[in-house]
Amino acid sequence: MTSQQTRKTGTLYGIGVGPGDPELMTLKGARVLRECRRVFVPKARDEGDSAALSIAGDLLRSDARIQELVFPMVTDRQELARRWQESARELAGVLQSGEDACFLTLGDPLLYSTYIYLLRALRGLLPEAKVVTVPGVTAFSAAAALTDFPVGEAKDPVTIVPAADDLRAVEEALDRGGTVVLMKVGKRLEKILDLLQARDLIDQAVFVARAGQPAQRLETDLRKLREEGPEAGYLSIILVHAGKRKSETRISNLA
Repeated sequence: MTSQQTRKTGTLYGIGVGPGDPELMTLKGARVLRECRRVFVPKARDEGDSAALSIAGDLLRSDARIQELVFPMVTDRQELARRWQESARELAGVLQSGEDACFLTLGDPLLYSTYIYLLRALRGLLPEAKVVTVPGVTAFSAAAALTDFPVGEAKDPVTIVPAADDLRAVEEALDRGGTVVLMKVGKRLEKILDLLQARDLIDQAVFVARAGQPAQRLETDLRKLREEGPEAGYLSIILVHAGKRKSETRISNLA
């Protein structure tokens, strides 16, 4: 048999690096990354930097080969599918050579992450590939810890919602009560503030942007965000107690 015939396909490790603080990376994620020579990292623009790499960069081995994969912030499904296929082909080539590869992603790999689509595309190209997904600390878990905000209590439901442009999903989640986790706030921050104000929930919410990163921002009085531009919502989380409980349910007030 030739070496090509006996060569094993490498393993893809999808590693969640957490929301921003390198110390929130799991021990397993750090260990796997130190052992892996081929490292793939996502970024939104060709000229930009990878946030995931900035978090985990100090853990890379000295001979690590870093490859950036660009996933633009666009809504064109055909363009996104093309990018996922291109990136999957690059990953598949490394795995077929017998090398393992790591893909780094913010937060957790299987929660609103590019990794989900990349993994799906890779499975289509290389169904025999072995994949190990290493979970990471989610941004909303970090936001809750930073603000002492109870996420799930007693039998109250917890609903995680990406803030859509029309906000109908957000309204439905608030109607269900319990705790609502609003992700992907972005430029929709002002509309979300209007909604929370109209429902008399603005005092039952906390805002955390860039959790664990140098530019981290915490707000327990969301009215202060009225003075901000749309960029304030980037990489932010809003946690809302949508039930009838009063502000004393919050363990502490960071005012």
